[in-house]
Amino acid sequence: MTRMLIIGPPGSGKGTQAERVSEGLGIAAISTGDIFRAHVKGGTPLGTEARKYMDAGDFVPDSVTNEMVRSRLSQDDVETGFLLDGYPRTAAQVGYLDGILAAREVTLDVVLQLTADDEELVKRLLGRARDTGRSDDNEAVIRHRLDLYHQQTEPVVAAYARRTILTRVDGIGGIDEVTARVMDAIPNPSRVSAASDR
Repeated sequence: MTRMLIIGPPGSGKGTQAERVSEGLGIAAISTGDIFRAHVKGGTPLGTEARKYMDAGDFVPDSVTNEMVRSRLSQDDVETGFLLDGYPRTAAQVGYLDGILAAREVTLDVVLQLTADDEELVKRLLGRARDTGRSDDNEAVIRHRLDLYHQQTEPVVAAYARRTILTRVDGIGGIDEVTARVMDAIPNPSRVSAASDR
């Protein structure tokens, strides 16, 4: 059983690795982006509240995000472990997650941070934007997103580093290569299937 979270800058392949790890370990992948979209699509009160901020391009407030994560972590499929992707993003959210886990009498086993050089990420994201024809992903926007990541994530990373459960993994390289590094960094994982054997 593994309870973990994965952190990484835009363009680091975090979503891809989260999917592979959850499959490889047989644990639930919990993405706040997916939760937001599910609540919006379902027309729930939390979804209606979140949509106001999402439509304006603003961050969804902690109060809304926290309740969505608390609700998701109360579901049965997390009993065998989980991987959080996109939460917590702020120091306040770290504290809230601590409370949720303490109420369940469990703790996080590992926090994985995918690392990558900003210039490499800018090149990767600009290439992706060209390939997909996304005109909104220009260099200024990409650098702004990276700046936000560093501002938001620094206190979160520092908090988990102090608890000695943070492991940094080089996110540059082929997908299979990075997956192998990530799986090797997870302490004593009970693999359902080897996610790197693809």
